[in-house]
Amino acid sequence: MTMSAQSVPSGSPLGGSLGGGKLPVRSFPSPAAKRRLTSLFWGLVSVGLFAAIWELLWYVEVANPLLLPPPHMFLQDIPGTLKFFDRSNKVGHMATGGGVTALMATAGWTMFRVFTGLALGLVLGTAVGALIHYIKTFRNLALGTVLLLAPISPVAWLPVAIFVFGIGDVPAIFLVFITVFFAIVLSTGAQIASVPKNYLHVARIMGATERQTFWRVILPAILPSLFMTVRLNLLGAWMVVLVAETVGVGSGLGQITNMARATFNAKLVFFNMAIIGALGFLSDWALREFQRKTLWWVAPGEGASR
Repeated sequence: MTMSAQSVPSGSPLGGSLGGGKLPVRSFPSPAAKRRLTSLFWGLVSVGLFAAIWELLWYVEVANPLLLPPPHMFLQDIPGTLKFFDRSNKVGHMATGGGVTALMATAGWTMFRVFTGLALGLVLGTAVGALIHYIKTFRNLALGTVLLLAPISPVAWLPVAIFVFGIGDVPAIFLVFITVFFAIVLSTGAQIASVPKNYLHVARIMGATERQTFWRVILPAILPSLFMTVRLNLLGAWMVVLVAETVGVGSGLGQITNMARATFNAKLVFFNMAIIGALGFLSDWALREFQRKTLWWVAPGEGASR
């Protein structure tokens, strides 16, 4: 008994295959997953190559292990290194050797200061930049001061932060805030001015008020550039928060680095540097993921080439 293609229901899998229809085939892993795995692979290769060169310099006795201990040296005694960390965030508190939990607590306080300062800088910087752009009187009064203070290094603000806020978390958060605030203020005005006029015309035609136009048209249009400004200043934020923790906080990864320098503990210095580098990478990744999920209306850019 023979069966023709016409006698098979078109909705059945057999009919679809005989009738020339093709079922959709999903590739696994997806292209996005492949890009991430490729990026992760080459990242590991890059770090591994850097570590191998460092180990080679130690092996041929070019790098002094007392000053530049290779990775296998400052990573071989992790339990002994972790005894310098403490769960407390109190100034002058003696470390009790809390292990991995203490390391996570110390790193958590540092990241809290970084992200709190960045969030405050983004929100307040955007607000001040919008006011400067839209209110002429405020622009005349504030823009000159912003341009005067913007070139000052955030580290130069450290004595002022200690004088005003004392010792604790606030000086470090303030320095991170200063790092991003002026850049966001100036970027906000420039980005608002560069919003395509067609967007504004369409909003007016649809009857949107000035407030609705700002919140629903202008702000979504400038947020991607503002997030990029925050990401570009993320490295500077990590630098100043470590300086602030060394002088004006008394706790955190910056304080650990200062203690290691004072006691000439090179292994602790490089172990702490490795932790800071990993946290900086994770911070940038977290910002990128937050931007990707929050700014859902922005199409993912593929770049000029790959």
